[in-house]
Amino acid sequence: MFDESAEWTPTEMPAQAGRTVVVTGANSGIGYEATEAFAASGAHVVMACRSTERGRDAKADVEADYPGASLTVRELDLADLDSVRAFVDWYGSEFDALDVLCNNAGVMAIPRSETAQGFETQFGVNHLGHFALTAGLLPVLRRTTGESRVVTQSSGVHENGRIDFEDLQGEADYEKWGAYAQSKLANVLFAYELDRRLRAANASVTSVACHPGYAATNLQRRGPEAEGSRLRLLLMEAANALLAQSAERGAWPLLYAATHPSIDGGEYVGPGGFRNMRGHPTTQESSERSYDRATARRLWSVSEELTGVTYDLPAPA
Repeated sequence: MFDESAEWTPTEMPAQAGRTVVVTGANSGIGYEATEAFAASGAHVVMACRSTERGRDAKADVEADYPGASLTVRELDLADLDSVRAFVDWYGSEFDALDVLCNNAGVMAIPRSETAQGFETQFGVNHLGHFALTAGLLPVLRRTTGESRVVTQSSGVHENGRIDFEDLQGEADYEKWGAYAQSKLANVLFAYELDRRLRAANASVTSVACHPGYAATNLQRRGPEAEGSRLRLLLMEAANALLAQSAERGAWPLLYAATHPSIDGGEYVGPGGFRNMRGHPTTQESSERSYDRATARRLWSVSEELTGVTYDLPAPA
């Protein structure tokens, strides 16, 4: 049934009844499409959204398509570590298990701004917010019966990224695409280092990275809108219409990474078509820098210092 050489689609997902999934950024784009697919297959999905109003609207849309969908909307602002802690505390009081954590939400190529704790927003939201969220939910992931997974959404743009430890927050020199690429490389480094530490702890949790290829979502609009650039917005919309696959197809790598029985942890999943920008999901190689274990260890240590969270996991040998 699960032939990796075949063209996989979400119709091949194992039944998710009785499982609980958290999806960050669940109210739109890839997060919404993943939420709908998980709910359609029987999972209870916690829709972790910065705007609960938009989250409730998205919940109503999913329920209109799937009247039996089991969904909970909860506020989560990854740009504020206090909000992350509040979500973690709430989740631990409401749920005894977590089968899949989808670290999906993100921002892309925006003018420089800062999170509530003073981090550069792209690094703070895309990496540090999810780093803190995963640490907080790890005890629930570890006590869940059977295998649980952490899936972290990256981007093909990570291949252009470098971790600038001397200027992580872009205070001396900020370039929006360079900051985005750094945050997406951090996602892959984190996913791989987390999996190594989970293995060292003999935990029944695996960590996987994925990317959506080029998918048409609201993510591309935020940079031009923040800059007030009508021309860039029009160009982005034209590129989406001509080149991008749908948000629904963009969610397939995340769904594959979250549910396919062949996933062991430490993989990188993305579309297998033209230039890895579209197509059916496959396991792939990420950039050479993403496999640098010294960089991953240093990033892990710095991330713990910046967020104030710690993981009860041994460092890999």
